[in-house]
Amino acid sequence: MSAVQCILPKEWEGVYFGGLGKAVMYIDLDCRFDVLRLAQILRKRIAAGCGSVHHEEFETDGSKDKFRLFESTLFSDCMKRFLYVRCYNSSELIAALKSLKSQSEARNEIFDIGVYFLMLDSIGAFYWIDRALQPTRESKGKTLSFQSITETVVQEIHKFLQLQPILVLVTKAPIYGEGITTSNDFQRGSSKYMSEDSTPLGYPKREEERNGSCREYMPSAWQTFVTHRIKLQDLAQEPGFFSEQENAILSVHTCEWVQPSLNSKEKFYIKDDGVGLIQ
Repeated sequence: MSAVQCILPKEWEGVYFGGLGKAVMYIDLDCRFDVLRLAQILRKRIAAGCGSVHHEEFETDGSKDKFRLFESTLFSDCMKRFLYVRCYNSSELIAALKSLKSQSEARNEIFDIGVYFLMLDSIGAFYWIDRALQPTRESKGKTLSFQSITETVVQEIHKFLQLQPILVLVTKAPIYGEGITTSNDFQRGSSKYMSEDSTPLGYPKREEERNGSCREYMPSAWQTFVTHRIKLQDLAQEPGFFSEQENAILSVHTCEWVQPSLNSKEKFYIKDDGVGLIQ
């Protein structure tokens, strides 16, 4: 929704859409980006902006094709402002961030619009891969650690922010207590018997696991760089929300401010044209 709001124009040929008309750079790290979902939300926003009045005008003068051309032209114009980058490892992520300045300048020259919104999907996607990296003959014993990789990522984003202030939105999948192990954990896990309140590795669950909270695994360089945190959670154990508009039962999710900390949780559901709050 935020990306669509950014790439939509404020106004197009006399029709008000309320967008920003700015460019978005979306860096996909876990290969879960759904371009069809983006197109679906964008087309629904365009249709909603046009409204029934404009539909009737196009139909009365016998030119449905005129509306389709209007919609198609606007859709293409919006998608030109959406820059998609797929990274398969941390090295490619760093390379993409290093090219952020040139990418923004190129778009500014062609479309007269620079990158306004940077989205990083799943910053911890390569966490386990980077932790397992070992020096090779080709690397001559030089292998970047996960901490040094993260520090480089922070530095590159910070450099660009100094040149051009932009909004940065990053998602991060949680890693719970049982996902973080040490050599001692595996020794404890070799026990023949397991207590009822234990993990598959055989050691007792921590309190944060019982409460459904997650442990922070990003290095301190990243934690100090982040200014706002929001925790999103899927309430799979709760009954779904019936949407009359969608005529379907939709999954319920929660949104909680972690930084700054607010003593409130918002419930919401995801529909075809975006997000709806549950009052």
